[in-house]
Formats: sequence, structure tokens, C-alpha cells
Amino acid sequence: MNEVTIIDYGLGNLLSVQRGFEHVGASVTLSSDPDVFRSSSKVVLPGVGAFVDGMAQLNQQGLNTIIHEVVAENIPLLGICLGMQMLLDESEEFGINKGLGIIPGRVVSIPTEMADGKSHKIPHIGWNNLVFDSERSDNKDCLLEGVAPGDSVYFVHSYMALVQDSKDQ
Repeated sequence: MNEVTIIDYGLGNLLSVQRGFEHVGASVTLSSDPDVFRSSSKVVLPGVGAFVDGMAQLNQQGLNTIIHEVVAENIPLLGICLGMQMLLDESEEFGINKGLGIIPGRVVSIPTEMADGKSHKIPHIGWNNLVFDSERSDNKDCLLEGVAPGDSVYFVHSYMALVQDSKDQ
């Protein structure tokens, strides 16, 4: 895992994310300096709060441009919670708001009714098992190295990502 740089844009669960990475042996840097991201081996975009506020902070600080540079340079990028949502094209939270457009898709409200017609509470709070893309053979050399399909992760959210299937493009 080695070194991880966490983007500090003024919104987020920075200390929790930092401690989590340090717990698994990573050396962590918190930064809002574009030069630090350009020289990073792995970058994390955390976040807590509303999509529109997160995007406003990234745009005001010019970090939206740097995140695109990180992706263009093939530096591994992990979005956590709101950070992951902002990687998509747009969100419907508080109206339609433009995202970073790195992952084709949109963020939508989690339906209050499941596919089988049963209702469930929103926000969704609880432990869930991770499911990875069937085409992915392993997580070697990425931020999820050591995380296996089926591992449990704790979620608290009201919105979900609807990622556009790459076969539709």
C-alpha cells in the first residue's frame, strides 16, 4: 500500500480516512497542493455532505483540474462516499449538478422500495458485502489491495451511483 495522498478540500472525513489507511500500514499525506498530487503514487478523494457543496469546494480550489490530471497520469484514485459520487457525470441531489465526469453515470436517490416490492428505510445504514466487477481478477497494486469480494464495509447513505455500462458507450 505504501504512500497515500488524501485530498483536503475542506469537506470530508479526513481524520477517519487517514487513520484507516495508517491502520493498514500506509504512509499518509493530507494535502490541497496540486504539486503533491502530481507526484503521488495513490490519491484518495474523501467526502461527507452534499454533492453540490463538494463540487463547489473542488471547483473553487481548482482541485477539479488536478483530479483530472491524476486520472490522465494513471495515478490510482479512490473516491470514498461523497468523493466517489463526485467522480460521476452528475447528481440529482438538490437538483441536477455536474460532477467530475471521470466515471460515466449519475448519482440518484436510493429507492424506498426494493425490486421485490418490499420497502426499506432510507438513509441506508449498515454493513454490506462488497461486490466487485466480474472482469476484475484481483486488487493487486491498487488502493483496495487485500480487500476481497464479500468483505464487509459499513455504509451510511441516501444516494447511489448508477454507472453507465461501458458496453453502452
